[in-house]
Amino acid sequence: MDYSEINRLSRLTAILIQLQTKRVVTASELANKFDVSKRTIYRDIKALEQSGVPVLTEEGKGYSLMEGYKIPPVMFTEKQANALILAEQLVLKSKDASFVKDYGEAIEKIKSILKYTVKDKTNLLTGRTQYQQVLSQERNSDNLSDLQYALTNFNLVRIAYVNKEKMVTERIIEPFAILNSENWYLVAWCRLHDEFRFFRPDRIQKMEILTEKFEPHKMTLQEYFDKYH
Repeated sequence: MDYSEINRLSRLTAILIQLQTKRVVTASELANKFDVSKRTIYRDIKALEQSGVPVLTEEGKGYSLMEGYKIPPVMFTEKQANALILAEQLVLKSKDASFVKDYGEAIEKIKSILKYTVKDKTNLLTGRTQYQQVLSQERNSDNLSDLQYALTNFNLVRIAYVNKEKMVTERIIEPFAILNSENWYLVAWCRLHDEFRFFRPDRIQKMEILTEKFEPHKMTLQEYFDKYH
């Protein structure tokens, strides 16, 4: 399978998620979202129909999925769905671009399995919920998702780190915890200094997740604070 086929398969899947997320979606909206022509979207919709997906065309409106097409594997109450939307707005305040992107994609997938009645209300809530800080928030890092992956899979990470004195050093670290207090902070065992250190993701110039694993630190975050602070 070449890149163009993989790219189209990815787009078809994403279009299906869009159809499951919203009651009606237009060809123009999809074309803009995926940066393709409307003719390409027409072909993609036809491909979905030919594969058995019940796409309904509403003249002058757009496309929708037949109600009840997908039986959701997980059911959310209206209050739970609202909590997720509120959490999305809190995540938007994050200064890390990768975290915002991954959470946004996850929320789209969660919305796709909601009942239409709840889905309409959560889409309304999305449009009516906003924090002013989001409008001017600058993203100053793009590595939080990778650091989370390394933390949960116990992968060593090689970083080029800029300290407060603007000096750059290369270090091998063992991610332990991620904290937030106006900015994100990574707690990690630094092999260069043989001790736990705090690192700001926005000061990481280069980062590589290594295949080599480290021995998990067998303590909770509270035990870490009790021991080292």
